Amino acid sequence: QVQLVESGGGLVQPGGSLVLSCAASGSISNSATMGWFRQAPGKTRDLVATISKRRDEGTTYAESVKGRFSISRDNEKNMVFLQMNSLKPEDTAVYYCIYEDHPFVYWGQGTQVTVSS
Repeated sequence: QVQLVESGGGLVQPGGSLVLSCAASGSISNSATMGWFRQAPGKTRDLVATISKRRDEGTTYAESVKGRFSISRDNEKNMVFLQMNSLKPEDTAVYYCIYEDHPFVYWGQGTQVTVSS
C-alpha cells in the first residue's frame, strides 16, 4: 500500500502561481511513476503531468498546461511537485496526486485549486 498526501491548493488570481506538493509513504517502489490529474465540476479526471523515477524517462504534460506548469520530484523524500504559473480560470479543479507502479495505481485525496479574480 502507498499513501499520498497533497498540499498547496488554494485560491489564486488569474496570472498567479501555486505549487502543489505530494508526499508518498508506505511500500515505495524504485520504478514508480508519479504525477498529477485534475477534475473540474462535471468533467472527467484528466492527466496534467507525470514524471518517471528515472531521469532519462522524462516527463509528460497535457497540451493545455505545457509551458505553464512544471513537474518535479524528490526521490529521497518520495515527493512530487507541480509548479503552476500563469494560471487561468479554466485551471480551476481538484488536483489529484497519482502514484503508479504497474499494475497498482494509488490516488491522493485531492486538493482544490481555484483561479478567480
